[in-house]
Amino acid sequence: MAETPSTTYELIALLGTAWSILIDDLHKELTTRGFDDVRPSHGFVFQRLAPYGATGNELAEHLGVTKQAASQMVDYLEARGYVMRKPHPSDKRGKLVLLTQRGWDCIRATEAVFARIEQRWTSIVGSDHMQMLRADLRRLVASSESDIVSYRLRPPW
Repeated sequence: MAETPSTTYELIALLGTAWSILIDDLHKELTTRGFDDVRPSHGFVFQRLAPYGATGNELAEHLGVTKQAASQMVDYLEARGYVMRKPHPSDKRGKLVLLTQRGWDCIRATEAVFARIEQRWTSIVGSDHMQMLRADLRRLVASSESDIVSYRLRPPW
């Protein structure tokens, strides 16, 4: 069957919908585990901060936002106990943003939820298909012509 303009976007729509479902399921489960104040954008912050922390400038660059926006996000997460600011070890004027125990607990909860979702998906399509899907997606990512090819997730905004 030939591709038509109405079917050429199906793969993109399916990938986007799968991502949305994954994030919705994650945050529903995080809410039940006591992390009801975490938003999807915070996951990108946690990813950049783990394992050694980051400066506000590094965080802003990673998120693709202004330093002020990154600082506001850090303020929000600090007020809720997920991160803390400490003096930078090599820059007397700078601050290093680090995950707290609550931040690490949220990461571990996220990993557990993702593992459960992947197990559920594997039970639907089978282990062989999941392995093939993972391998195919790795090849597609590796073949990207983008200047920024990384396994580090970046916010889509």
